Amino acid sequence: MSIHLSEAVFGYDEKKILDKVSLRVNTREHIGILGASGIGKSTLLKLLAGLYEVQSGICEVAGEREPVKIRKKVAMVMQTPGLFPLSIRDNITCGHPMSEDKIRDALRAAQLEEWVASLPDGVDSIVAERSGNISGGQAQRIAIARAIAKDAQVILLDEPTSALDEETARAVMKTLEYLTQGKTVVHVTHRPETLFGYDRILELKEGKLVARESEKYI
Repeated sequence: MSIHLSEAVFGYDEKKILDKVSLRVNTREHIGILGASGIGKSTLLKLLAGLYEVQSGICEVAGEREPVKIRKKVAMVMQTPGLFPLSIRDNITCGHPMSEDKIRDALRAAQLEEWVASLPDGVDSIVAERSGNISGGQAQRIAIARAIAKDAQVILLDEPTSALDEETARAVMKTLEYLTQGKTVVHVTHRPETLFGYDRILELKEGKLVARESEKYI
């Protein structure tokens, strides 16, 4: 069992966002969670990422219940990549020691190797503030390379292609296939077409997770 949520409650001030949500995700299972904007999908994912802590109930990910330990076990790719105004290398390693081979493998897997090689400073090229000097697709691929290099067993996806044009989104989805292969995946989105082939599709409604009538997209 990779993920175990049991009657998890979370809210802001007086507003309850998640109301006794329960979810079990098996190892290597791919779960899609649909829901309208503002319904709490990102909040749910941040609980699973260890960025938030449940106010009551259980949140266990990869055998851990403490947020600081959960964060070490998951990799997250969000709609806005959240890159640092540092080098591409630093954005991939996040300051952790990492071999050149591992960085190169992550770039290759994220389909960035040729582009990075064309830059004057290569992997040491600086990403501008708010990723102003690179495209949205390149920024998202750097975030994916970071997740690949981390090699976490649990992958969390939060609308990773919704800010991209259709052609770029398709290319990034192909890259995500490499990242998620053999991993446990929870992907939140409002676009069911991005959940093609997932094992189960759930829906977040009024603070609750409910099963879809047709759970498998084939």
